[in-house]
Amino acid sequence: MAGVTDVIFRQLCKELGADVMVTEFVSAEGILQRDARTRKYTEFTDEQRPVGVQLFGADGGRMGEAAKKIIDWKRPDFIDINLGCPVNKVVAKNGGSSLLRNCALVAAVASGVVRAVGGQVPVTAKMRIGWDEKTVNAVEVARLLEECGIQAITVHGRVRSQGYGGVADWQVIDAVARAVSIPVIGNGDITCGADVLRRKHDSAVAGVMIGRAAMHHPWVFREAKHFLATGTEAPGIGLDERWELIIRHCRMAVGSGRYGDEKQTLTAMRSRLMAYCKGFPGAKGLRQSLCHVAAVSEVEELAARHNAGFPDFI
Repeated sequence: MAGVTDVIFRQLCKELGADVMVTEFVSAEGILQRDARTRKYTEFTDEQRPVGVQLFGADGGRMGEAAKKIIDWKRPDFIDINLGCPVNKVVAKNGGSSLLRNCALVAAVASGVVRAVGGQVPVTAKMRIGWDEKTVNAVEVARLLEECGIQAITVHGRVRSQGYGGVADWQVIDAVARAVSIPVIGNGDITCGADVLRRKHDSAVAGVMIGRAAMHHPWVFREAKHFLATGTEAPGIGLDERWELIIRHCRMAVGSGRYGDEKQTLTAMRSRLMAYCKGFPGAKGLRQSLCHVAAVSEVEELAARHNAGFPDFI
C-alpha cells in the first residue's frame, strides 16, 4: 500500500469506519539518516489512533534503532515489521518477503526490534505465507515470530511469487492462527462485509485486514460494519457521494503541501484518482481524462460533466 495509505487517505478511511491502521512502510535506513522525505511516511494524527508505523529492512539492530527514533518522534500505538512486500527493489535489499527465505534472519530482525523497543509499544509483523508455492512456511515463521516476542501477526494469503494475482489461501492463514497463541489477522481478497463475516466464521483469525479493496472503495469499512451488525448489505454509494470524497481528498492533499504545489499534488494523485473511478460508468474515458489533471478545478469540472452523463464518458 505504499503511495496509498498516507496520512490523508487514512483520515478518510478512519471516518468511514476503519478500526486500526498502519502507515505506508518506511525504510529503517531512511529513518536513521533523518531523511525528511522518509520521515513524512510516519506521520499520523491522534484522531487516527490506534495506528502503527511499519518498517522494512534486513538488519535487526538498525531496524531497532529506527523503531526507537520513531517512538521518540511521535509515539505510535505499535511498530509493525514488513515481511510481505513483493516489490523487487525491496526484495533486492533482503527486505519484505525476501526475509521469508531465511528464518534465522527473520528471528534476528524480529528480536532486534523487540529488544530495542523494550516494551514501550507492541511490535507486530505482517507477512506472506511463503516465498513461492514450494516454500510455504507461514506456520514455521509465525511460531518463530511469537518466540521472538512479536505480539500479533497479519498474514496475507499469497506467496511472494504470486504478487497480487491468483487467490489468497485462507487455509494456510487458518493454520497459522491455530498454530500460535498471539492474535492473527487475515488478509487477502476481502472486498465486502460478507467476505469479512465468512472469514471470521471459517477460520481462527482474530481479525481481518482490508487493503487493496479500500484503494478504490474506502466505504468498504463502513459497509463491512453494517453487514456485521445487521446481516444485510448497506445502501449503495451514489456517484455524488463518490465524487464528493474524491474532490475532498484532492483539496486535503493540496492543502497539506505534502506533495508540493497544486500541480505537483494532482500529478502525484493521478493514479489514486484513476483507482477511485473503478466501476464508474464510462470509466475508460474518465481515466484518460484524469491522466492529465493538474488542478482541483479540473477534477471538479470532470465530476460535474460525469454526473451530468456527458457523452464523452460513455
